[in-house]
Amino acid sequence: MPAIKRPAFVFLAKILQWVDNDTDASDVSGPESRKVNWGRLGPFWVIHLMCLGIFWVGWSWTALGVAVALYGIRMFAITGWFHRYFAHRTFKTGRAVQFLFALIGNSSAQRGALHWAAHHRHHHRFSDLPEDAHSPRQHGFWISHMLWFSKGENSACRSRRLKDFSAFPELLFLDRFDFAAPMLLGSLLIALGMTLNWLLPGLHTNGPQMVIWGFFVSTVALYHGTFSINSLGHILGRKRFETGDDSKNSALLALITLGEGWHNNHHHFPNSVRQGFRWWEFDISYYLLWGMSKLGLIWDLKAVPKRLVV
Repeated sequence: MPAIKRPAFVFLAKILQWVDNDTDASDVSGPESRKVNWGRLGPFWVIHLMCLGIFWVGWSWTALGVAVALYGIRMFAITGWFHRYFAHRTFKTGRAVQFLFALIGNSSAQRGALHWAAHHRHHHRFSDLPEDAHSPRQHGFWISHMLWFSKGENSACRSRRLKDFSAFPELLFLDRFDFAAPMLLGSLLIALGMTLNWLLPGLHTNGPQMVIWGFFVSTVALYHGTFSINSLGHILGRKRFETGDDSKNSALLALITLGEGWHNNHHHFPNSVRQGFRWWEFDISYYLLWGMSKLGLIWDLKAVPKRLVV
C-alpha cells in the first residue's frame, strides 16, 4: 500500500532534513533528485535575509572586526582543512587538531568536513564532465555557484563515503548534526556582545549587533567567497596547465579565498599542500599551514614538484 504524503508529514520531513542529515540518505536517485530543492534551501535564504538586520542593529568597529576575523578564521578552516586536509590529505595531524578544525569549518554552515570532502573528490574525478555537480560548463553559473547543493543527489549525507575519515565518530556526529556548530557560534556571539555591552559600553556593541555582523554577514561573505571557486574559478582567469577542464588561475579569487584562486595549478597537481606554485602566487592558507608545521601541529606536508616551482 503506497505511503500517504500528507502536507504535515512532508513539512516535518523537510524540518528533519535541516537538523539530521541522515534523513537525506535515501534521497539520491530518480528525476526528482536532480532538481533544485527550494525547500531544502530554506536555512540558506534565512541566513541571507538576516543580513538586513544591519539596518536595525547598526554597526561598530568591534562588530566589523569580529566579522572580518571570523571570515578569515573560517575561510582558513575551509581552504586549509576541509579542502587540503580532508579532501586531499596533503598533510597529517593529530586527532584533536583534526576535530578542532572540522568544528571551526562546520561553523561556516557549509555542512560537515566529510560530506564537503566527498563532494570535492567527486568533483576532481569528473571535473566539468556531466557528472560534475557544480560545473558552469554543464549547469550554468547559478547552479554551479550555489544551487547545486540543494539537489537530492547532492544534499544526501555522504559522510560514510570517506572511508579514511568515517572511522572517527566525532566527525560523523558533526556531519550528521551540522546545524549545531553554526548555532553554537551564533550563541557565543550573542553572549560576547552582551558581555562587551556590559563591561565596555564604549565599544558601542551588543548581542544582536554582534550576531548579525559576526555570524550572518560574515557567513554570507564566506559562502560567496568559497562558492566563487566552483563557479568563477572555471570561468575567469588564465590557464597555465592543460588539465582537460575549465579550471583557471585568478589572483583576485586567491586573495578572497586565502589562496584557492590558483585553481588551475591545483587541478594540475591536486596532491600538494601549496596551490600558489610560483613565488609571486600568494597562498595565505599555505603560509598558515607551514607555520603550524613549525609548531608541530601538523606534519608531512606534501610539496609541489620542483619542476613546477619557479
